[in-house]
Amino acid sequence: MLDRIVRLLQKTSNIERSTYIWNAVSATLLAIQAPVILAVMTRTNGDIDAGIFSIAIAIANLMMYVGQYGIRRFQASDVREQFSFEEYHGMRIITCIALIVMSLLYCAYGWLEKGYSNTKFAAIFMVCMLKMIQAYSDVFHGNMQQKGRFDVAAKATSARYAAEIAIFCAALILTRHLFWSALICVAASAVLMFILSVNTGRHYCDSMKPSFRVPAIKELFIAGFPLFISMFLNTYVGNAPKYAIDTYLNDSMQAVFGFIFMPAFVVQIAAQFIFNPVITSYAHMWSAHSEESFKAFNKRITKMCAVIFGLTVLGLVVAATIGIPVLSFIFAVDLSPYKTDLCIIMLGGGLLAYATYFSTVIAIIRAQRSLIICYGIVSIMALTLSGIFVDGRGIRGATCMYVLLMGVLAISLLAAMYANIRREKIKAE
Repeated sequence: MLDRIVRLLQKTSNIERSTYIWNAVSATLLAIQAPVILAVMTRTNGDIDAGIFSIAIAIANLMMYVGQYGIRRFQASDVREQFSFEEYHGMRIITCIALIVMSLLYCAYGWLEKGYSNTKFAAIFMVCMLKMIQAYSDVFHGNMQQKGRFDVAAKATSARYAAEIAIFCAALILTRHLFWSALICVAASAVLMFILSVNTGRHYCDSMKPSFRVPAIKELFIAGFPLFISMFLNTYVGNAPKYAIDTYLNDSMQAVFGFIFMPAFVVQIAAQFIFNPVITSYAHMWSAHSEESFKAFNKRITKMCAVIFGLTVLGLVVAATIGIPVLSFIFAVDLSPYKTDLCIIMLGGGLLAYATYFSTVIAIIRAQRSLIICYGIVSIMALTLSGIFVDGRGIRGATCMYVLLMGVLAISLLAAMYANIRREKIKAE
């Protein structure tokens, strides 16, 4: 049966077309996962649990980058196989253990300092474990992408995401308990990961056994550190308003912000499913280091920027017209007072999509140290501005802070990206 599953995932008449289609499906399922679960949760458990789940997703996404260590893009673009899969696998086990420890420490901090209830502590930790499964399976998917079969990885993630949505929602309806629903979902997701990702991954490497060879692991940690810091801080900055709401407001306001934040997240995911499949082709183009390849590289960047702009404009139009009625219906909550806030967030979502794309390009051209500077500056801004914007200004303060942070981040990354491209072009000449 396991071999039959592998053959089913590998089956395609056109790898490139299959890659785009299944990556789109995977990205769509990831984008709707939290909104669908929140929509069910508001009806089964109420807005308090919805607020807890919203901050849980924000914290879990942050912890996920501890597990991934930002190394997926490095691995997928490692076309010369500087490191073996066994070394990537060994490193990922270490980072996933770190994810578990960091999740426990954060939950303990929330319990001791923020007054988290036992249920909130346990629920947040379980959602973090769901992201740990995603982080671990990602090392197998990165290897598949490196070997030219990103479509197989996308099919595996699509199946798991769809199952997680169905299982979590069914558990909510049956138990009406956030923690038990999350626990059931984590258990099912772990089984699916081994059946789909691990089982299929053995066909794309010489050995599944992880390597903990110290020189290689050390070099990987050093090489990946700028990417880890940038992606960790990227997630922190993107969710900074949620962390501020968790500190200064309440779970009901967290739920409202989570409801109107979802469409902006969809814009970012939509942009990612367009450029994620081409990471390896970007790497091949960049490695040529010729005048023609530099021109083609810049042309690709311009085209992608236009695509993200179009998605952002479309998102703003939808937000300004039918956005609030649709969201109010989906989440069974009257969101009419937050129409302006929704439009502000949609603008910030477009800027975040630009920032994520620029950081991807910077990773491909191996100029990761620039990312630390850009994300470091904006993270300091987020820490400084959280109390000023959110405490006393509520949702409007959170949305305004979000768009300000995303604007500064996108502009700084754009400048860093072109500065590094120009420097490499001068070297090549």
